[in-house]
Amino acid sequence: MNKDTIKGSIKEAAGKVQKEFGKAVDSPKHIVEGGAKEAEGKGQKAAGHIKDAIKTVTK
Repeated sequence: MNKDTIKGSIKEAAGKVQKEFGKAVDSPKHIVEGGAKEAEGKGQKAAGHIKDAIKTVTK
């Protein structure tokens, strides 16, 4: 596990929280921003997994 995987997981979780908060208070702005942050976190986490896989293959 590398820093991209960890940061991506944190960003994904924060996005989920923000999105759910937006749903709770009926705020489209928070729903959209949270969804975007969640997607960004998933992408960063995937990049971290790819980096780990490359390190494993090259060893």
